Amino acid sequence: MSLDNYNETEKKLEQQRRRRAEQFRLNIENNQQEPVWDDDVSELNSFSGEDVKEELERNSRKALKKIKKAEKKARKAKDKRNRRIFNLIWLVSVIIVGVTAAMFIITGMNDMLAINRTDSGTVHVDIPENPTLETVTAALVHKGVIDEPTYFKLYAKLTKADDDFTQGSYEMRKNMDYEAVVNYLLSSSNRTDTVSVTILEGQNVLEIANTLEEQGALNDREEFLRLLSSDDFDEDFDFLAAITNKSDRYYKLEGYLYPDTYEFYANEDPSAIIYKFLNNYESKVNEKQEVSGYSKKTTVLKMAEEQKSEYSLDDIMIIASIIQAEAANVDDMYVISSVLHNRLESGADIGVNTLGLDSTQFYPYRTAKDVPSGEGNNYVSKYDTYEHEGLPAGEICSPGMDAILAALNPSSTGYYFFCHDSQGQAYYASTLYEQEANLEYIESYDK
Repeated sequence: MSLDNYNETEKKLEQQRRRRAEQFRLNIENNQQEPVWDDDVSELNSFSGEDVKEELERNSRKALKKIKKAEKKARKAKDKRNRRIFNLIWLVSVIIVGVTAAMFIITGMNDMLAINRTDSGTVHVDIPENPTLETVTAALVHKGVIDEPTYFKLYAKLTKADDDFTQGSYEMRKNMDYEAVVNYLLSSSNRTDTVSVTILEGQNVLEIANTLEEQGALNDREEFLRLLSSDDFDEDFDFLAAITNKSDRYYKLEGYLYPDTYEFYANEDPSAIIYKFLNNYESKVNEKQEVSGYSKKTTVLKMAEEQKSEYSLDDIMIIASIIQAEAANVDDMYVISSVLHNRLESGADIGVNTLGLDSTQFYPYRTAKDVPSGEGNNYVSKYDTYEHEGLPAGEICSPGMDAILAALNPSSTGYYFFCHDSQGQAYYASTLYEQEANLEYIESYDK
């Protein structure tokens, strides 16, 4: 029951009580035996406290029911209004997303196909070391090669090119489509950051590593040296697969890094550098040469094959590396070659059981002063030909073609000894007595 209904009822009851009291008063004045009640008074008699209470409860329930009905109606109206607003917002969102997606696709496709990039000029793009898709994309955007980085990254991932980019510098046109951009960056032949490096005849692997590093061609010296002791290249090169004493060597690939002038990329991968060396060596030993004693040009491999019963190709390369390290000039190479061959074949007959070569004493270091302090003061190389008979286990440097040919074609001499003065003048001897005399002469001459 609402407050207004309750007040109305109270007012009505109050009026009835007043009328009843007035009639009672009149009846007394008129000496009537029974009081006469009007209809309103009769109606008032029918109201007891319980009746009023029940009436109030009924009215209250009716009012509450009306209120709930009104609230439900209002809620339905609100829900309907909210649904209309939600549908409107959803429709607007769909339109916005659709328009945005359409714009993304259109602008992305235009950028991918280079439709709006009409500038055909070139720019210099530097891809940093250990590049990621993010750094490559940033470099291309910075130079104006692409305009939509998100779309380019999506394209690179879909084409599985995102992990194949390498460091380098490139001259790129600004109107290239994505396919051309990716293919251009994945081809090392397009790099412009090349370094010309000359490897000298007689350099060993440690010296070669130093040269490469100093010239900016090598990005990982330790990995380079590790690969030189590995079998990673055996499947591609038979002359390496034929080497069977890897455990006895300092560096398996010593002697096969052919001395020459190379074009490397800046900070190039060590494996790629080694492949260039080995490919060049393979090419050189298969190249026909003018050789004394042969009526027509022949190759190192063919000459080595003819001597296979005595020396393998690797033996020839070991001899060539010693010749390269010991000889003063090309003519000297052929005589020293004869000394080595004579000692190897019949040295024991005259009491010469070892080659006794200074160049092998401290390998893989050049001289005693080059030996790291951590190796100790009494360092002894396992290649030392004063201590060990026969050829050392491996090459001691990279020989050039003259030294290789000299190893294959020694002069015919009876010499078993040689030495040089400070000016590079060679002295040869057939006996130990002659050798000692030569050494005494050199000592007095050099003074």
